[in-house]
Amino acid sequence: MPSRRSCLALLSAAGAVVCFAAVNVPGPAVAGSPEVFTGLVPGVAVGGYDPVAYFEDGEPREGSEGITLEHARATWRFASEANRSTFAANPKRYAPGYGGYCAWAVSQGYLAKGDPMAWSIVNGRLYLNYDKRVRRTWERDIPGHVRQGDVNWPELLAK
Repeated sequence: MPSRRSCLALLSAAGAVVCFAAVNVPGPAVAGSPEVFTGLVPGVAVGGYDPVAYFEDGEPREGSEGITLEHARATWRFASEANRSTFAANPKRYAPGYGGYCAWAVSQGYLAKGDPMAWSIVNGRLYLNYDKRVRRTWERDIPGHVRQGDVNWPELLAK
């Protein structure tokens, strides 16, 4: 018969696995999720990063709390007034695909957070992934994931 100590150790280890899984594995978003992911900084798209900078600078740049624009029920931050004007003229071009949710998760039929540091630009479109590990999975078949994501996306927000 197992001792009380070994049972407690086993339960503790099982709890750690459950906690690790809950924190590190993308999962479905809550029904009625907003069109733009704002879960990293409440109410703010792309975790506060400037979406135009990915195209203009080739890397993420934090946006300023003083240079913002409201679009699609989210606040967008920009590193410069010029970037804000560029976005305002064509938000569809600069806003990340799938509202900034993880592009790979969308291709799999569910919503998960998008990380501004796990990004790629494909055919002129910015995509975010859950993390850099998931981005590597996404990169194995970007055209296939985009095709399936485009099919899944309209249905996901309605769930």
